[in-house]
Amino acid sequence: MTAFDIMRIFVPATIAFLFGIGITPVITHFLYKYKMWKPKGGKMALDGKPAQIFNSLHQSKEVGTPRFGGVIVWVSVGFTALLLQILWLIFPDAFEQLAFISRDQTWVPLATLLAGAFVGFIDDLYEVRGRQGISLRYRLILVAIVAALSAWWFYDKLGVSSVAVPFGAGLLNLGWLFIPFFILVALFIYAGGVIDGLDGLAGGIFAVMFGAYAGVALFQDQLDLAALCAAIAGGLLAFLWFNIPPARFYLSETGTMGLSLTLVVVAFLTDGLGGGKGVLALPIIALPLVVTVLSNIAQILSKKVFGRKLLRVAPLHHHFEALGWPSYKVTMRYWIVGVVAAIIGMTIALL
Repeated sequence: MTAFDIMRIFVPATIAFLFGIGITPVITHFLYKYKMWKPKGGKMALDGKPAQIFNSLHQSKEVGTPRFGGVIVWVSVGFTALLLQILWLIFPDAFEQLAFISRDQTWVPLATLLAGAFVGFIDDLYEVRGRQGISLRYRLILVAIVAALSAWWFYDKLGVSSVAVPFGAGLLNLGWLFIPFFILVALFIYAGGVIDGLDGLAGGIFAVMFGAYAGVALFQDQLDLAALCAAIAGGLLAFLWFNIPPARFYLSETGTMGLSLTLVVVAFLTDGLGGGKGVLALPIIALPLVVTVLSNIAQILSKKVFGRKLLRVAPLHHHFEALGWPSYKVTMRYWIVGVVAAIIGMTIALL
């Protein structure tokens, strides 16, 4: 690793951050001018009844705060990737090493970021127009389709059919089962996207996770992938600048769907293909998302089996709110846990 390699990571991150900061006033003006928020606050629980505790905490906040904040992230990343690619074409000697669009490292994560962002954008559009958004069932189907296409690319184009296993055991060859395994991982991580429920929470957590994988890819000499992860982290920090309490907008589906799918792709790219253990480290680096999903599952099982709720409200971060924790305290403590988990996960990935 050289100083120039590190610069290849910092330059995209800086460009994405500055561009995101620059476009936010324009996007914010548009979102508030056209009232791009839910016309009616509140949500329904999984049993079809109003989520009373959640609604008492958040119903008033959902009206008047726009959705579509994720646009800042993926537009910033797309602009950064295209800018450096164009500069490379115009000035090949000066920008050859900074352009990070490549077939073997960044095509798939860029594609999943944009595909997920597009589907999420449509869902957000339905929400702000007063219609029911894309149902959870259909969103899961769409996520599964995007994940299946990504898994096929790994399996057929990149020749990947195995994942790293712990304790120095090498790689576990899954054969064609690699594709359904990839889809299941993608669905699980996407389900953790409901962490986008408190001001600054999702933006900070996703920035930490992509920052961690930027470090993993850098140490594995996957410099294009590291640059992309750094650019995503930079775009997220620009979003977070305006999302800390009181939030100017929410990340919403156009952010969380693309980001969660891309996180999974990055984890698989930093696995056996990169000589690391990116998939094995994913549950640790993405610990806040994993805990979010498990708390929802535990709540549902407790209701079904014991007839009572395990948590006052699920997922877990809303349970802490219901206990009386201020939202900023929940957010900051999640950030701390996320950073510690990311450090441990990076260590596992690189062992």
